[in-house]
Amino acid sequence: MTSSEVWDEETAAEYDDAAAPQFLPEVLEPTIDLLDRLSAGGPVLELAIGTGRVGVPLRHRGARVTGIELSAPMVARLRDKISEEELPVVVGDMATTTVPGAGDFALVLLVWNSISNLRTQAEQVQCFRNAAHHLRPGGRFVIELWVPPIQRLTPGQHAVPMSVDDGHLIFDTYDLATQECASHHYRWGADGSIRYATGHFRYIWPSECDLMARLAGFELESRFEDWNGTPFTAVSESHVSVWRKS
Repeated sequence: MTSSEVWDEETAAEYDDAAAPQFLPEVLEPTIDLLDRLSAGGPVLELAIGTGRVGVPLRHRGARVTGIELSAPMVARLRDKISEEELPVVVGDMATTTVPGAGDFALVLLVWNSISNLRTQAEQVQCFRNAAHHLRPGGRFVIELWVPPIQRLTPGQHAVPMSVDDGHLIFDTYDLATQECASHHYRWGADGSIRYATGHFRYIWPSECDLMARLAGFELESRFEDWNGTPFTAVSESHVSVWRKS
């Protein structure tokens, strides 16, 4: 049984609207460009494919894409965009589920912080191993992940404001002993009502990712701050990391 929270019908129905900034061309096009180059024409597996924000345009670019997704309602939303024949998806968790063609994929990708949905270190390690299991020798595993902003915490504090926008307030709370965190979302309705939702995650440092990768038989090939190739530095708030299977 996976520790990930399974997104329901309501969350799936609202997902694309809630994630609208991630669909903007200036965000999505550099993502697709880099993934297309890394796949080099080979088959691609996307873990936690969701509603197909990345997988569908990558398929339209010409890549042969397969997906794994835990939430059946999210897959139903993806099916509004593309058929099973064009982009097959297996419903299951990203740490243990296998798909046809395992061992022959050129690229496995896991974007927008999704590995943190696995809330134990053991499952995150297994996710790296599952990616390696699906890749051919020399294939690549790409993760996009945020760097936890716990340097903002003062002694005794455990909450960090992540976003303070009109109508949407996000606070993250951190347990430094377990690396567990919760993201608290407050949204204001037009009628003045307030909706609250929370999601639970486990954060991972870039160096911890590298150790998980090494345990799975990967070597770090490159790391950037973003999909545009901005150099990763000590003050970067996110990273796009590429590991190659030995």
